[in-house]
Amino acid sequence: MAGASLAAAIGSQARVLVLEAEDAPGYHATGRSAAFWSETYGGPDIQPLTTASGPLLQAGGHLAPLGSLHIGRAEDESAMDAFLAEFASSDVRLDRVDPSAFVPGLRSEWTLGVQEATCAYIDVAALHAESIATARRAGADFVTDATFAGATRDGGIWTIDTTAGTFQARTIVDAAGAWADDVAVRAGVRPLGLQAYRRTMVQLRTDPGAPDGMPHVADLGGRFYFKPEPGGRLWLSPHDETPTDPCDAAPEEIDVAIAIDRFEQVVDWRVAAVERRWAGLRTFAPDRLPIYGFDRDVPGFFWCAGQGGFGIQTAPAAALLAA
Repeated sequence: MAGASLAAAIGSQARVLVLEAEDAPGYHATGRSAAFWSETYGGPDIQPLTTASGPLLQAGGHLAPLGSLHIGRAEDESAMDAFLAEFASSDVRLDRVDPSAFVPGLRSEWTLGVQEATCAYIDVAALHAESIATARRAGADFVTDATFAGATRDGGIWTIDTTAGTFQARTIVDAAGAWADDVAVRAGVRPLGLQAYRRTMVQLRTDPGAPDGMPHVADLGGRFYFKPEPGGRLWLSPHDETPTDPCDAAPEEIDVAIAIDRFEQVVDWRVAAVERRWAGLRTFAPDRLPIYGFDRDVPGFFWCAGQGGFGIQTAPAAALLAA
């Protein structure tokens, strides 16, 4: 998403070539997204980009109403107070509510609730496809199966070697997600200490099924989140963050089991089946803030990396900022 959205934002201002290592764009983090837009997700430092992206996503028809409910038990009172305080100076509306009014079958110990009514579903596939189409209409070219081998710079021109051939450009944009530091090293640029983390998701069939109108539900203590999907299905994550090397991420059985165990401690529903499971990579800089801008030491090398788990919900505004 980072590369496609930036290519779309650049438009006809420059000649753009997008080099994709896989056989199709969006295979890794973008194709495995939890697909929601939340102004509080990522914290107050990310919120301005998320909020700025909201109208752009809405105008493109990529958002649908969902709402979010942040819940906790009595021991989470301080976490709730800290959460509310983090966004007190923002325009994000957060309301204390009775969580049992929003989640049928909620176990009685879950007494704390904060409603974030603006949270929405994101149509990730449509957003990604629109970005690619917009970039192509502006003249951008996309080359797939182009694994990056290295790059050298001479006379202000980069020569870029890939498995799909050799290309030249005045500027390299490093939007390689979990592989961004690896791309930098292969281009002779100092890495920035980016770290990939595995996040697990499962799709459950439950009894009863997830009701229409139920919001996204997130633990104030950061131990899980779940949201309803079409057909009464439920997407659930244990909110894991396991450090890993860049890879084609796959879920671990223990993380799936942890997710279900935590879910069953929240509601009295029965898990009838685990229909699907997957994992994606969320990549952070040491300060957990995204990196947009030219490298300090190497001319013509532009970073667009470290978007963590909020790259899609911030993509429209971040792309305009970077462009």
